[in-house]
Amino acid sequence: MTKNILKSVLALTVIFGSFAYTLPLVEKPVKVENSSVSWKGYKVTGSHEGTVALKKGILTFDGDKLAGGEFTVDMTSLVSTDLTGEYKGKLEGHLKSDDFFGVEKYPNATLVFTKVSATGKNAYKVTGDLTIKGKTHPVNFDLSIYGSKATASVKIDRAKYDIRYGSGSFFDNLGDKTIYDEFDLVVDLEF
Repeated sequence: MTKNILKSVLALTVIFGSFAYTLPLVEKPVKVENSSVSWKGYKVTGSHEGTVALKKGILTFDGDKLAGGEFTVDMTSLVSTDLTGEYKGKLEGHLKSDDFFGVEKYPNATLVFTKVSATGKNAYKVTGDLTIKGKTHPVNFDLSIYGSKATASVKIDRAKYDIRYGSGSFFDNLGDKTIYDEFDLVVDLEF
């Protein structure tokens, strides 16, 4: 009986001791005014690029290791940076229309990290659920953290979010009017 009591006390000591050394997850808000999201879309005859603003974001840490994150992007802020004047306005209006992101009905896009794996000292492989136009699909990307800054490059397939305009995945014989399905995001965060 004494052995059982000692085993029980030892087991409880180990269990309660492990709780004492478990650090709580820490959420660090992203400073949206110091952060940026740049986009670049490609077509047969060239490309266009611009920015879109973060509305809010949080990175979650377990000690000094990234453990999660959540972001909301303000799709109404989408602008082109490679054009000026009339053509800039036309492109921005078209991208905000139902042909592309339908920002009147879907003013926000979201990304929620679902898996984070360390791949190096400051490097992580992230899987997240990206929601655009009410449709959610997983995305994978690499993210680097240095001090209070994080960077990532993400490739997104717009066809998964039913963004069909000029897509060779949905329409035949577009020729040089084809707009490629994949576009790039480059994200620079400060937290």
